[in-house]
Amino acid sequence: MTSHPSPPHAVKALPVTHPENFPVASWLCPPALRPAIAAIYAFARAADDIADEGQMPATDRLAMLQAFRQALHNPTQAARFHPEIFEPLHQVIALKALPVNLLDDLLKAFEQDVTASANAWTYADMNDLLRYCELSANPVGRLLLHLYGVHDETSLAHSDAICSALQLINFWQDLSEDIPRGRYYLPQDQAAKLSDAELLAFLCQHAHQLMMSGAPLVHRVPGRAGWELRLVVQGGMRILEKVRQLGPQALHTRPRLRPWDLPLMFWRSLWM
Repeated sequence: MTSHPSPPHAVKALPVTHPENFPVASWLCPPALRPAIAAIYAFARAADDIADEGQMPATDRLAMLQAFRQALHNPTQAARFHPEIFEPLHQVIALKALPVNLLDDLLKAFEQDVTASANAWTYADMNDLLRYCELSANPVGRLLLHLYGVHDETSLAHSDAICSALQLINFWQDLSEDIPRGRYYLPQDQAAKLSDAELLAFLCQHAHQLMMSGAPLVHRVPGRAGWELRLVVQGGMRILEKVRQLGPQALHTRPRLRPWDLPLMFWRSLWM
């Protein structure tokens, strides 16, 4: 039997809810879909940890992600390779006819993260960044819409806009942590010609417009899932406000959602 490197120990006790930015939204997740969403989240979180955590060389990270890909596409291999992750995932794939290509796209994004960090890659312009979002973020929204039974092209386009906006907002939120670690997500064409203040204003405005272009999706997703989506959107918008308020200081300080932000998010979600 071929041995595979193990993901970090934290993978064995993955949380079911989303990390800090949008914890409140998980309260509204339809209960019947929570196991499926948890399985997808556990897979993505484990792969993300492989790409991002610890001090492993890039070659080892890429080998581990390739082992994840093999387990994703081969249920027999998955049974002996971290079954706590892949057995629930393959059950969901079979039960919900989950598109495996979308999960594979997430692995491609994590592989790109590893290679980008190892080689100090930069992104030429916003289109370059959005192509990355097509792999790193948009598949998550499409997987959720699949679970919700929403398949029309308008909804998919709105989902892509929201997910890409959330990814960009996360980049601008994490500038103070990513840049020292060799991850450069600032579009170089704009960074070369704008001051730091102008650049942050441009990035925030672009992400805001992108989010607003996808916001009508909240009216197309049924029931509790639609309200969950409203809060996810408002969480992203609140983070974006904090980045905008920080301006160039966002290069040195990471903004966070605080408990006192939640009433405002709830209120705004009612008026979407």
